[in-house]
Amino acid sequence: MQSSCTSRWPDQLADYMKNKLIFLFSILLAAPLFAQSDFLQGKLIDAQTIEPVAFATVRVKGRAIGVISNLDGSFRIPQKFKKYGDTLEISSMGYEKRQILISTLPADKVQRIYLQPGVFELQEAVVRAKRKRRLSARAIVRRAIENIPKNYPTSPFSIVGYYRDYQLKKGEYINLNEAILEVYDSGFDQVDSATSKVRIYEYEPNFDFERDTLADNPYNYISREKIIDDAYLFDYHGNEFSILRVHDAIRNYNLGSYSFIYQFDRDLLPNHSFSKEGTSYSDKTPLHKINFQKKLADHQAFGTLYISHGDFAIHKLEYSVYSLKNRKSRKVSNKHDSSGQLLFEVLTEYQKNSDKMYPHYISFHNKFQLLKPNEFRVVDVFWNLYKKRFEILFNREPLGKDATKKDNYSIIYEGYKVKFKTVVSYGDQVWLYPKVSTQEDKEAMAQIEQLADSDELKIGVLSINIQNIRDKAGNLINARRYEDVDQYREFFVQQIKPVVSLPANSLLMDKRKPIFKNQPIHRPENFDDYWMNTPLKNIQ
Repeated sequence: MQSSCTSRWPDQLADYMKNKLIFLFSILLAAPLFAQSDFLQGKLIDAQTIEPVAFATVRVKGRAIGVISNLDGSFRIPQKFKKYGDTLEISSMGYEKRQILISTLPADKVQRIYLQPGVFELQEAVVRAKRKRRLSARAIVRRAIENIPKNYPTSPFSIVGYYRDYQLKKGEYINLNEAILEVYDSGFDQVDSATSKVRIYEYEPNFDFERDTLADNPYNYISREKIIDDAYLFDYHGNEFSILRVHDAIRNYNLGSYSFIYQFDRDLLPNHSFSKEGTSYSDKTPLHKINFQKKLADHQAFGTLYISHGDFAIHKLEYSVYSLKNRKSRKVSNKHDSSGQLLFEVLTEYQKNSDKMYPHYISFHNKFQLLKPNEFRVVDVFWNLYKKRFEILFNREPLGKDATKKDNYSIIYEGYKVKFKTVVSYGDQVWLYPKVSTQEDKEAMAQIEQLADSDELKIGVLSINIQNIRDKAGNLINARRYEDVDQYREFFVQQIKPVVSLPANSLLMDKRKPIFKNQPIHRPENFDDYWMNTPLKNIQ
């Protein structure tokens, strides 16, 4: 599932991305800036469905700073704003804006705040439609692509934001890492990966949440202990935040991003079918809602674009890709009602500041499979010098009819395959008595006994294969079992600075190194103005 557009990228980016798949991950370590008691917490709820409202903007009025709600609708605001008597402005695409006095938020519990789905006057849009020929979905998207150079900044700017990396397993956050970063962007007419710079204000792992070392390990397609089904991940030793930015298809519209968007301005239109799904609103700004999709033999992709009526600026892009190779017999529960398994999902939103669209957030979500310990497995294999037999210890009692079959065992020592005269099953053990009838048998077994006597007979010395044996619960020996884990990498903008100058190079993040290894930390004078929007522990 590689991009086919690398040949048209600038040489530096093409060399960097050549032979890389759509998934490029690493591990981020990062940290809370305040104690939990320093915050007021809220949770945004859809007033009609009573479902959480994720990725809503929660901004401190008049201070040009804020956060974005988590998957569970939660957010947190530093207690200090309560003293100032500040107001929160809460907005989200498709909802009516709300204002909440920070002083009304209780200090000892999570305040539930209900948002009303937006009901806006459509008269203006109807009148405009009568005067002009209605554009098709494809024509609207084409105009949006053509207008990217006008709608997005070409002058340098910086964004300060909250970056996090975490996993979800059975509804619980694990391996949560957090950071505050400032990104210096030279403008959309420049290659992001070559020109953008990053300064790290703070990062550390959050040890209030469970740490799972197995889930935190790199992807491994040799042992297959951690994999993404239907995708291969190269072992990447660079910087994970830079890779996250590669997955912003709008910022990299004339370069390349991920399957099957590839190069946004060249490949989006020919690769997908489009349909208009009416009008949505962002703070009373009417937006075309355009759905699009692509279906191949092995994959299916669904996307949604939110494009403003007037200037055709893209406010939001949602894209999900499913694998159809291993369809499940049961109905899969997902928002696209697809029968496939989710491979990845990207959500990217931009918001207008003055007359240009600036990044608001990007969320990259993929599923991976984590190998679980085998239900039925071998605990130990050793040679009993006194009984003259191999003894195999299982973690559970095997079925006798399986355990006593000679063909289910293979023990090889330096090319010699041990023959068995008798196999005895006794509780959770199996005893293998070797057959010694030839000179070759005698010599090989003599060497095995000598090694056992000197404690040099290890399982690694013997090639041992045990198969086709089940325990009494029906579990097959060494059967691989995987559990699905959700991986997220996200960046949420807290403040935009349209005109900036770059700090000294010594204060910038080294893109060649992971974000959590020996990177320079530099806190500005107004460091206390920013905070980590740590989610609630339980997402349910």
